[in-house]
Amino acid sequence: MDQNWEAQLQSIWLKLGTISNEAFILLIKNHVELLTITDSQAIADFEKACAFDSTGHEKEAEPLYRSALDKGLTGLRRRRARIQLASTLRNNGKIEESIQILREEKSNYSDELDDAVDSFLALSLSSAGKHKEALSLALKALSKHLPRYNNSLSRYAENL
Repeated sequence: MDQNWEAQLQSIWLKLGTISNEAFILLIKNHVELLTITDSQAIADFEKACAFDSTGHEKEAEPLYRSALDKGLTGLRRRRARIQLASTLRNNGKIEESIQILREEKSNYSDELDDAVDSFLALSLSSAGKHKEALSLALKALSKHLPRYNNSLSRYAENL
């Protein structure tokens, strides 16, 4: 995999919503066949999962996310796969597993996707009926991005 492959992948993703879902999925499938590195199957499964997930086919996405992770997906794609798998699980009615995955991500890793983890965890917690904890997480994540009232909102979120 090289920068050209990644650039081509990004240009395919820009077509999402401008072409049919079937055509988009086919473009992704064809593109991942160009991978030649050893961990290419993990990346290929991840990208196909993303394509299915983004076009409303969560049931098809779930086993591909799991396969990508089982095959040793690494780096930012691994973190994205865990977040996206958790979201897909919530949509597929597997809320407790979704919460477990996101809590693991929250406690074991920290990067630019921390607020995404909290946001999707808030959705899963809300789906599980844990609305106060969900609201607290969402407000805490939001508080970091406000031009004012950051500390106040963060304290309110902590006290929920």
